[in-house]
This record gives sequence, C-alpha cells and structure tokens, in this order.
Amino acid sequence: MKDIDLTGKIALVTGGYSGVGLETVKQFVAAGAQVIVPARRLDVAQAALIDLSNLTILPMDLQNPVSIHAFADKVKSQFAKIDILVNSAGIMYVPLRRDERGIESHFATNHLGHFQLTLELLRLLKAAENARVITVSSRAQQSTPLLTDWNFTDESTYSPQIGYQQSKTANVLFTVKLDERGQKDGIRAFAVHPGMIPLTNIGREQFHIAPWLRTVADKLGLIHLPVFFQALKTGFDRSKYRYFKTIRQGAATQVWAAVSPNLADRGGIYCEDVNIARLMIDSEADNFGGGVRQHSIDPKAADRLWEISVSATGWDY
Repeated sequence: MKDIDLTGKIALVTGGYSGVGLETVKQFVAAGAQVIVPARRLDVAQAALIDLSNLTILPMDLQNPVSIHAFADKVKSQFAKIDILVNSAGIMYVPLRRDERGIESHFATNHLGHFQLTLELLRLLKAAENARVITVSSRAQQSTPLLTDWNFTDESTYSPQIGYQQSKTANVLFTVKLDERGQKDGIRAFAVHPGMIPLTNIGREQFHIAPWLRTVADKLGLIHLPVFFQALKTGFDRSKYRYFKTIRQGAATQVWAAVSPNLADRGGIYCEDVNIARLMIDSEADNFGGGVRQHSIDPKAADRLWEISVSATGWDY
C-alpha cells in the first residue's frame, strides 16, 4: 500500500468486520477511501469497526436474496459509484444446509450471494473509472470442479469439503466470465487465494478454537499456536504449518489485486501470494505450492455457471 492514494475512491467489502475482510477495510481507510461494509450482525460489525472513520455499515445477509436487494438499493441511493468491490465474506465446511430456495449453503453464500450483489451494483461499478471486482476464492478450487449435480440433489454425495471446494471453484469461474463481460464497461475482475489463515472465523465449525486464543496468537504473531492445540485433538497435518499466514499476510493478495497499478489492463485471473498464479497440469496432485486448475478457468464451465446463476437469482449482465 506504500504510495497508494485512494482519496475519492469508494470501496465495498463484504465480510469487512472480521478476518482478512477487516484488515482489507483498515488498509483502504488508511489510504483515504470511503468504505461500505455490509453486515449480517450489525452490533458485531459496529464494535469491530468502531475505531475507523469514513465508513458506512448497512445490514445484509448473503444467504437472503431479499436482504441483498434491499442493501443494494440503499447503496445505490447513497453513492454514485463503486471503485472497488471485494467479495470477501464466506462460509466453510458446514453441514448440508439449504437456503429458502433450496440451494446448498456454500454455493448460495460464497457464490450466488456475491453474484447477485455484484450484478445489482453494476450501475455503480460502470460509473467508476476502471472499477475492480475482487472475489475471494481458495486453493480449494484445485480439488473439485463445477459438478453435474451442483446442488447435491443426491444428498449422499455431499460432504462439507466438497461443498466448499465447489463454491471456491465457482468464485474463479465467476471472475472469468465477469471480466469477459465487464471489460467493455471498464470493469475488471480478479479471484484471489488469501492463504491458510488459522486465526480467522471462517472455519469455526471445523476448528473449534477459542476466540481469545485467536486474538492473543495473532497479536503475538504466534499463528501456529491455535492450530497446534487443534492438532493435539485431531492429528491435523503438521507438515503444512509452514504455509500458514497471519491475517495481515492473508489480506495482502486481495488488497494488491484491488489497488496495484501493475494489474492495469489485466483481469479474469486467479492470484495468490501477491502474484498471478500459475496454471497447474492435469496430472498434478493438489499442491500447496500453489496454482489454478484448468477446470477453474474453463470458459465452457464459466458459461454454464453463469446460466445456473442467472436462473437462480434472476440477475444477468
């Protein structure tokens, strides 16, 4: 963020009151941006953001299409543009649940909620000069493509890991198609993998780590401490510890994708470790060395996902 001036810019960050989303908001505010934060839990958001100025906090629930529409209407009534949209909120490894439309919750929250929000805000993105849409994906995109039975109508095929992995692949495919359609309007799209960050709340249903331990460990830089306690209980693969990041390190890639002048005239790409990721070969095992799968950037899969998303939300570009 050195020498980055966001004065006069308006940014919107979902999940902007915890984890990497909160750190992203802090960086944008420090650089002079005005930031909008949607919140399912207003009291929690207000407490987390109390020390920051130049903020607007409005209610929104990513699993509720009516709530997303109401939020978008409020934003459009109060703001003339959005320069940066960061789709950072999400859920991870939850049991099989469905929203009121009957759609599996990872897909509904991590993808469809952000798909609807982005398309409802298109007028404001078009009004900005060179708007960027950053959607937080995961290295989990390596493991599962967009499935034929994407909504798990055969519920026996569901697992929390597969549901999450598919939604993270959808985040990349959405980026590919959004960038293709948005270029004519000056909108560029990026998908990012923040890294393995044991101190955030996204995996709270998988890793039952006390909030006080997360806070202490993050402040002291002891990012392995909570996972060490988890490893004692579950046998979590300790060989992967070297890949863990602090929250600030995890926020770095999405902040970079949102503001870096080096990404001007780029888009439709998947980024990790503050860089553009390499393309993995088909025979390559899932890889902590990084990379994006061909199935995550496949144009035909992106077309199919777009059709599914338009049918589910009623919104199109």
